[in-house]
Order: sequence, then C-alpha cells, then structure tokens
Amino acid sequence: MGAATAAMVTAIVGVLGTLAAPLVTTWSSRRQRRAESQVEERRRHFEERRAAYTAMNRTSRHFHTMLKDALHRLRDGVYTDEDRAQVEEARREYRDRYAEVQMIVPERVLAASREVNRVLAAVDATAKRLDRGLAREGESAERALLDLKTAEPALTAMRRIMRQDLGIAD
Repeated sequence: MGAATAAMVTAIVGVLGTLAAPLVTTWSSRRQRRAESQVEERRRHFEERRAAYTAMNRTSRHFHTMLKDALHRLRDGVYTDEDRAQVEEARREYRDRYAEVQMIVPERVLAASREVNRVLAAVDATAKRLDRGLAREGESAERALLDLKTAEPALTAMRRIMRQDLGIAD
C-alpha cells in the first residue's frame, strides 16, 4: 500500500468517523432515554401497586372491625342508625378499593383478596338480615362473629402476599 493510498484510507476513516459520531451519540442518547423511561415506568407501577395494596389492607381491616362492632351491637340490642351508616360507609370504601386492586394486581393477590371478600361479604349479608329481623335458620350474631374470625387468617395471608409482591421480605 502506498503513501497515497494510506493517506486516502486515513482521510476516509476520518470523514466517516466525523459523520458517524453524531449518529452514535444520537443512538446512545435514545437508548439511555428509553432505559430511563423503563425505570420510571417500573417505579410508577410499583408505587401504584403499593398505594393500592395499602388502601386495600386498610379498608378491608376497617370493614372487618366495623362488622365485628356491628355484630356485637346487634347481639346486645344497641345497634343504631349511626352504626348502620358507619358500616355502610366502610363497606363502600372497601368495595371501591377491592375493585381498584382487581385492575392492577397479579392473580395470586387477587386470589387472596377474593377469600377475604368472600368472608366479609357473607358476614355483611348476615348482619343485614339480623338487623332486619330476617335471619335464616341458625343465623345469629354469635355465629356471625365466629364466621368473621375466619377472615383474620385470610387478611394476614393477603397482607403477606401483597408484601411479597412488593419485594418486602420477612
């Protein structure tokens, strides 16, 4: 290879390098922005799930407590309109959070929340029948309180599964 050819090759490589540098920079910048966008999307999704889990845990436990209080008052004959309103408000808030988590959580969390919902809904229906004087055979406040106790391990399991989904190790 002669000096002229070497000079020509060096010149071509230099020109190509000069022309390619902006392309490489642009490609690198796009790749970095895409990676940052993916990290931000994962963070946003995590925060959305964490907020939904926190609300679901809080409202399901609150509804559970309100049902327990209502059953004690029904048993003692001191259940008031104010108590009814508070239980209904807790039920509606729980229902809204339950509907919310159904849209954004994995199936294992849905399975745990369905078990909690099954117990709470059944006890709520029993409490309403008891309040209206339309109790079915064998229904009583005492029996409903025992049924409500089955929600406690389900609530604990749901919380544990939610924490696992968020990557929180015990």
